[in-house]
Amino acid sequence: MFTRDTLEKQQIYYYFLALFLGALAGIFSPSIASSFSAIISITLAILMYSMFSQIPFTSLKKSFVNKRFLAALLTTNFLVVPLVVWLLTRLLPDNSPMLLGIFLVLLTPCIDYVIVFTALGRGNEKLILLATPILLLAQMLLLPVYLTLFIGEHAAAIIEIRPFIETFLVIILLPLIVSVCTQLLATKKEVAQKVLDGSAWLPVPFMAFTLFIIVASQITKVLTFIEDILIVIPIYILFMLIMPWIAKAVATLFRLDIGAGRALIFSSFTRNSLVVLPLALALPSAVQTFVAAIIVTQTIVEIIMELLYIRLVPAFILRDKKAENA
Repeated sequence: MFTRDTLEKQQIYYYFLALFLGALAGIFSPSIASSFSAIISITLAILMYSMFSQIPFTSLKKSFVNKRFLAALLTTNFLVVPLVVWLLTRLLPDNSPMLLGIFLVLLTPCIDYVIVFTALGRGNEKLILLATPILLLAQMLLLPVYLTLFIGEHAAAIIEIRPFIETFLVIILLPLIVSVCTQLLATKKEVAQKVLDGSAWLPVPFMAFTLFIIVASQITKVLTFIEDILIVIPIYILFMLIMPWIAKAVATLFRLDIGAGRALIFSSFTRNSLVVLPLALALPSAVQTFVAAIIVTQTIVEIIMELLYIRLVPAFILRDKKAENA
């Protein structure tokens, strides 16, 4: 019998299949695939709702008192990550549009599907959920500062607050409110409990569908600038290889528990590509497609690495103490 437990155990295979099929759809049916861009936000919102619905609302208050986690999160994302990114970009040619794309995506921590990957990697997703408003505000304020430092004042001028706010409202706040209402109604209405139970089946298929439409809608942009993309990919891979271990060290420094440490690790390398993509598309036409391709490339690299890390983080990078002693 096919159960939800079976679905979750086999999820990584579905995700790789979604990546493969998305690439095929984008390459062989680009006109159809390009239309998928319009439904990325709604798909992510449904994915977030299904994830939030599985988090007991009453336990969120307890998570908010973890000030050490918040301090570790801000230290990692807004002190350590900028330094690492700046050092990695010293390996690249002096190409302003390329550097702009890299800085836009790597300096902004994810506020949406990082919650899903943290849960899949057996981290404390409730801590990430509670931290999203702070992460959102911090990156809105600090991104122009870092762009000015790393590239110049003209780069910082393109940053608009609107895409950040819209993403938070549509992809985080609205699904959260609906999921909380569903949980409250479930205590009184049987139909609400059935909705809650049914939503538990959604995270895996909607994550797979999200991966499919992202790759399908964006793969042609990547292929257009393949020579430059091949220069950038090693930087993205190095970033994702380095950050988990630095985040683990920060987690140790701040004396975080296993769940919080894993949440910090996933936040350290999961970036806000879907939010900063509109910023790239608002650039002058001469560079917007190129910068967008740089950002989308990071998304593809990140997704592939995430599928590995949801297994590697709990099994190897930050194991349970019982497993370490076994």
